[in-house]
Amino acid sequence: MTDTDVDALEVVRRAAERVAADGAPVTMLPAEAYTTDRVLDWERRHLYAGGWTCLGRLDELLPAPDGAKPVTQRAVVAGDVSVLLVRGPGGVRMFANTCRHRGHELLADGESSVRQSVLCPYHAWSYDFAGRLLAAKGFRDDESFAFDRHGLVELPVEVWQGWVFGHALHPAGSAEVPPFEAHLGDVAGLLAPYDCGSLVLADRHTYEVAANWKVIAENYHECYHCPLIHPELCQVSPPDSGDNYDLPGAWVGGAMILRDGMATMSMTGALVATPLPGVDPERVEYLHVLPNLLVSAHPDYVMSHRLVPLAPGRTWVECSWWVRPGADGSVPDARGAVEFWDVTNRQDWNACESVQRGLASPHFRPGPFAPNEDAVAHLVSAVATGYRTGSWSAG
Repeated sequence: MTDTDVDALEVVRRAAERVAADGAPVTMLPAEAYTTDRVLDWERRHLYAGGWTCLGRLDELLPAPDGAKPVTQRAVVAGDVSVLLVRGPGGVRMFANTCRHRGHELLADGESSVRQSVLCPYHAWSYDFAGRLLAAKGFRDDESFAFDRHGLVELPVEVWQGWVFGHALHPAGSAEVPPFEAHLGDVAGLLAPYDCGSLVLADRHTYEVAANWKVIAENYHECYHCPLIHPELCQVSPPDSGDNYDLPGAWVGGAMILRDGMATMSMTGALVATPLPGVDPERVEYLHVLPNLLVSAHPDYVMSHRLVPLAPGRTWVECSWWVRPGADGSVPDARGAVEFWDVTNRQDWNACESVQRGLASPHFRPGPFAPNEDAVAHLVSAVATGYRTGSWSAG
């Protein structure tokens, strides 16, 4: 770690204290919050691993295909912590991906297994799906060795609306684990009518964006930029429509309204999938469950963005379109929405990458938020509180 990196973290923390003292942010965070390794390292440990990070969809992480053995285990990374997801008779559980013998990874990142027990590939220590040590080569006849003291470290995990969320910093049962229900707060009620867990994948695009994850999130939360860079979007939804929410939970968001005659956000404004029952046919929700799941809920489909920071100026984005399957299990062709949002995404990525380059300028100074950027101010306030307290606030 360089002295510059240490100084950068202190600069960001002092800025966060000023935001908290003022009661509401009036400017962006300092450039160091978006451009330095040390700040991102801290965020990945405290705001990602120490929050409730979305790890992906349950049926993709631990699939159970017809006619094939189900995937029972998968290793993924939550922030900067490698974790092991398992699914057995007791449901989904999550453990630190480190053997209790010598610390070897139980599976490599992204690797999966169909085994009915967890086996360390280094010295063959094995565990059941409750994390209990089953076998340790050479210790079976050692009466002084306590098997029950060498189980895997269990970590908190939740499945909500089909997505898996993990907390990787503190063990399950720790008082320092923020309650998942409080983390969601009122966003759970807003998304309940869309029944995202019952929807199926229509299409997916992945992008690697040369911008900080917060720059991407900030861009998501305002349409101040829409008239200049999103002509297609402005044709189907007025950029100054809707309102932002100020409700309990560790999330940020608001809604926009469709123009008269437009049924959804698509290239023509026409529906691309079966309308979702019980939802407002004129409204699109834009909701960000902190830190990394963006859910855009439309009258006929739900789009999600999952953000994974790779470097201070580089973020992997998984964009997925979810639809209601037909009675025969068929998946509607959501091409009109996919094309619409791919165009819009790429317009946003160009803007975000330009912002990232501007943040690297020695002449950058944090600018003020416009009145209709109140959701961005909410997001920056939440991040600033995180810097100050070490965790997300669900207030």
